[in-house]
Amino acid sequence: MEEKTRGCWLSDPMNKKFNSYERVVTALQHKEPDRIPFDLGGTMVTGINVNALKSLKNYLGLKEPVRVKDTITQMACTGDDVIDYLKVDVKNVGPNVPEESRLKDLGNKGGYHIIQDEWGMQWKRPLKGGHYYDLHKSPLSYVQTIHDVENYSWPDALDPVRYKDLKKKADRIVLEEKKAYVLGRMSSGMWEHAMWMTGYEKFFMDMYMNPEVVQAIMEKILEVKMQYWERALKAVGENVLVASCADDLGTQTGLLVDLHLYKELIWPFHKRLFEFIKKKSDSKIYIFFHNDGAIMKTIPLLIDAGVDILNPFQVNCTGMNTKKFKKEYGKDLTIWGGSCDSQTIMPYGTPQEVKEETRRRMDDLMSGGGFIFAPIHVIQNGVPPENIMAWWETLQEYGRY
Repeated sequence: MEEKTRGCWLSDPMNKKFNSYERVVTALQHKEPDRIPFDLGGTMVTGINVNALKSLKNYLGLKEPVRVKDTITQMACTGDDVIDYLKVDVKNVGPNVPEESRLKDLGNKGGYHIIQDEWGMQWKRPLKGGHYYDLHKSPLSYVQTIHDVENYSWPDALDPVRYKDLKKKADRIVLEEKKAYVLGRMSSGMWEHAMWMTGYEKFFMDMYMNPEVVQAIMEKILEVKMQYWERALKAVGENVLVASCADDLGTQTGLLVDLHLYKELIWPFHKRLFEFIKKKSDSKIYIFFHNDGAIMKTIPLLIDAGVDILNPFQVNCTGMNTKKFKKEYGKDLTIWGGSCDSQTIMPYGTPQEVKEETRRRMDDLMSGGGFIFAPIHVIQNGVPPENIMAWWETLQEYGRY
């Protein structure tokens, strides 16, 4: 028998003939498809740097030009030639940027190129040797009162340009290409966005000394996000599958703030947003939550808030044990990433070391489904194409169920 879901026919799981869409859905249901699904560029945090992609395409003999998808991170559009060659199962559908909301070029100053986004944040990139943009100026560094927050000029999430052709793109990917897609977000996570807008030191101090301002900023960002998600979900309709959300809660060795403080001030906003997205979706939707660092302590709270997919599972951070995770949380959460140490092994290891590391992570995570093979964040400039292909070849060799 066949089951109709979101306008796409799902094959009988017993026949083991899966298209990309079916493969991803099956994994998200914590069942085993024919092979582990593969993502490279389906989200803003599972892609590849433009220079790394150029090197990879030269290595593979692929000729299509490389385009930048995100200026600030310098992540590339993966490109259909790479998607076809590497048998990628996931694509991205994201909002358009209205003309008046596009990045403003503020020119060069002090050895940096500076741009400004629609939230008023400025970003800088070194003119020599810069790989991406870092935060330069925080527009809410002055705020002291709720009134200051209310009077700030926040982006217009309801501009219709953002949603133009979203359904056409989504339907083509699901119904014609038979692939899954991730519905992208309008901006980064609520908490990290709030910290960027005030500056880290001020925000952390305000969490203790001026929590009312913290709450006010979070409320405004939540309001913008809810407006975006309601309109975006309505635009794409029933073929939605995964909603991309984010907030980095950890550092290399621990949490950014005490777990109790996160639960008291920040977690309620996550829970409200995830519940809102699920309520507004026309069909079952999975919450993809990007959360860098040593964040094992946050996992029970994230499950309670409604997270279905944890990304990237940064394996080289303190306590981030893939085997332990699978045993304790593998029935509740899908890992989207977690496939190879991206800080040491991928950029600096040999192809054989990449294969050994990747095989180990696959052995820990693949059993019973609930695993999407993807890089741990964006593959950075300088990662050898030989290592990228060793990583991918390991998936091809050992990724079948």
